[in-house]
Amino acid sequence: MAAAVAGLTLSVLVGLLWAVVHLANRSALGAERAMALLVGQDATPCFTTDAQGQILYRNRAAQTRFGTVHASLISALEDHFASPASVLYRLQSRAKTAGAAREDVQTRRGQSRLSVSRIAEGRFVWRLDEFVDRGVSGRGADALSLPMLVVNKAGVVLFTNEAMRRLLGGRPKHLDKVFATQILRSGEELDVMATDGPVRAILAEIAGVGERREIYLMPVGNLRADDQILEDFENLPVALLRFDGDGRLQAANQAARDVLDLGKDAHPMVHDIYEGLGRSVLDWLGDVLAERNAGGSEVLRARIGQPDAFHQVTLRRYVDHGRPGVLAVVQDATAMKLLEAQFVQSQKMQAIGQLAGGIAHDFNNLLTAISGHCDLLLLRHTNEDKDFADLVQINQNANRAAALVGQLLAFSRKQTLKPERIDLSDVLSDMAHLLNRLVGEKVRLQLAHVSDLGMIRADKRQLEQVLMNLVVNARDAMAEGGTIRVETEALTLNHELRRDRAIVPPGDYATIRVTDAGVCIPPERLEKIFEPFFTTKRAGEGTGLGLSTVYGIVKQSGGFIFVDSTLGEGTVFHLYFPIHAACEDDLPVAAPEPVRRIVVKQGQGVILLVEDEAPVRAFASRALRLRGYTVLEADCAEAALNLLKDPTLEIDVFVTDVVMPGMDGPSWVKLALEARPEVRVVFMSGYAEDCLSEEQGRVPNSVFLAKPFSLNDLAVTVQGQLH
Repeated sequence: MAAAVAGLTLSVLVGLLWAVVHLANRSALGAERAMALLVGQDATPCFTTDAQGQILYRNRAAQTRFGTVHASLISALEDHFASPASVLYRLQSRAKTAGAAREDVQTRRGQSRLSVSRIAEGRFVWRLDEFVDRGVSGRGADALSLPMLVVNKAGVVLFTNEAMRRLLGGRPKHLDKVFATQILRSGEELDVMATDGPVRAILAEIAGVGERREIYLMPVGNLRADDQILEDFENLPVALLRFDGDGRLQAANQAARDVLDLGKDAHPMVHDIYEGLGRSVLDWLGDVLAERNAGGSEVLRARIGQPDAFHQVTLRRYVDHGRPGVLAVVQDATAMKLLEAQFVQSQKMQAIGQLAGGIAHDFNNLLTAISGHCDLLLLRHTNEDKDFADLVQINQNANRAAALVGQLLAFSRKQTLKPERIDLSDVLSDMAHLLNRLVGEKVRLQLAHVSDLGMIRADKRQLEQVLMNLVVNARDAMAEGGTIRVETEALTLNHELRRDRAIVPPGDYATIRVTDAGVCIPPERLEKIFEPFFTTKRAGEGTGLGLSTVYGIVKQSGGFIFVDSTLGEGTVFHLYFPIHAACEDDLPVAAPEPVRRIVVKQGQGVILLVEDEAPVRAFASRALRLRGYTVLEADCAEAALNLLKDPTLEIDVFVTDVVMPGMDGPSWVKLALEARPEVRVVFMSGYAEDCLSEEQGRVPNSVFLAKPFSLNDLAVTVQGQLH
């Protein structure tokens, strides 16, 4: 409103002034009298200037505000805001063409609006409206005994208080005229270029209005020079703590007391305020006091104040009347520490996932050799043989081990999924009987479905594994019995959901809640429950892979999982799966025909088998030869390519491992197919199918066979490629 009134007043004045100047017959004396008549009593400073910026007239407000000694408007405004020459030139140039111009500028008192209008050829009228800033850099800053200045983002000095001007011997134009270094860190000592030479001071910086920076200086060694400095220490908008040589708090200003919830008369020890991260806080303070350590910054956890708060604490030694002490500058670092913790947790989970995937790959190779050679032995034994039962036990336990390895792959999200569009309500209905059998007699299971839940895209078999694991965990948490509720709900998120280091984007979701009334999960364990091998059960009661498997399957399916646990109420697992709209790729696919055991006649195919693991290669080679194939073996891609240099060699199928030392499977197969494009391919791997990158997977006439596989799995897959 004030700006609008000022603009309207200026427009009226300019109009009247045009008329008065014209009636005065261009007489300079008449123009000055006209100006005095119109704006002489205006409370806003007003000037008229010629084209060179020389002041022709100034009203009483301008004389009071800026005096009468300045001949030009530039010199009058020089101490009012930074770079007045460029501002005046810019405005006057615009007024020459447009008739008027105005601009808001930052000043030592806050913000001002400088307006200009062209009233005649080479004649301009200027008006300065000031809006006083109520911040510390405006009212009362000159009375502050600590040196203080305000700069913009470019380092131009907008304001200096009286203490700073005394220290520097004037008002500087730029920060490089104040400090010997351009790198300013709050809480650190630095050299100030004072009139009598460099002065050491501690710098404290806070964000000002807009993009301004307020910088305060505390000269080292003068923390108790007089009562005024003590008062400034109290009111400074930066958290400051003073400790004596024993580490006891001597003083804390208002900002520090607010951050730490300290009473004004509280004098705790430094180790009662902060918890050291990797070292004793008292030892650190002692090193600074003894000058064994220059100070520096540490991020410490606060023992008092807000829970789980972290502060960046910068220590500096000072001397108070011959007694050394330590000054601490405190800045909130909770958000930074939380982000660091999230990053570390993410890195840890990623590392565990990679380790789990690598272990699973190696185990799958071992299990392929064990179960494969067991299959070969079973071919030579019948039920009547005394060793047959032992071989069956070996085979069954190898399959159990393969299932355990599958859980590792699920956690590391490297298992092969077969996603399809499914309805969660249908899945729960189909599993109702199985889940009721799992919970036993003491526990009651309640299933609650909603209609029109929507379709999700997931592997139905793996989703069933998720639900079984969660229900079994809920059952185990209620040793005395109780009720497990499994509910589904349609949910629409209009805004992203942030929790537990995850961001759930807006959209439509099908959700599952699995609720029990059992023993709650302690808060310190809640963040670890999805880590593999972490379990709260006693030895022999679980592997610690159940929830990690759940986590991996949900994440690999594009979903989210969260957990809430409250003492006396139980635990709730929340699962979010995005609704998947139908598309052409999701058309129903005819159910595959049952797998038939195929017996092949001798000599019906030539197989090139490439596998770097000798036991796996030995089993696969024998298995294929038993089924009538001619098998050529190679232990690496390079050896396979050397074999194929013989143009007379005819190959029907390449059977190759994906990950091998040297050249990988897809790479050598692509080279081989350039000369033999008709050859079919079977890729084998202990990893999931997605170990084949998108580019590698573009191999024509290829299929994937996951390890561990049985003799029959291998024979059927190869036979399928020959037909």
